[in-house]
Amino acid sequence: MFTFNKNYFVVAIVLLLLEIVIAVFVHDRIVRPYAGDLLVVILIYCFCKSFLNTPVLPTAIAVLFFAFFIELLQSLNFVKFIGLEDSKLANTTFGYSFEWLDMVAYTLGIAIVLIVERVTKHKQ
Repeated sequence: MFTFNKNYFVVAIVLLLLEIVIAVFVHDRIVRPYAGDLLVVILIYCFCKSFLNTPVLPTAIAVLFFAFFIELLQSLNFVKFIGLEDSKLANTTFGYSFEWLDMVAYTLGIAIVLIVERVTKHKQ
């Protein structure tokens, strides 16, 4: 079950760097909130697959549910509840507020994962 997959790890690192660039330099209403959310589930999936030899679909669903759970915490003002509302890191990590479009972005990100996994599996 535990393994190291260099390919997934490299993709995860590239996506992490891209997410950092978006967080630091992009301050718009489309790329930062929605493309960032779409990419973050792909990043989490690739990070998980870097160390876990698990089936594609269950891993993708677990990542999607994790993202939904974080979004649910946003709707419950979790960061404020735990007393970190003044922490930029906590707010950036957990997000600032619940949005249904974030759920759509997460779902699209996982759909991209499933499509890429299927296409690359057929090419092997």
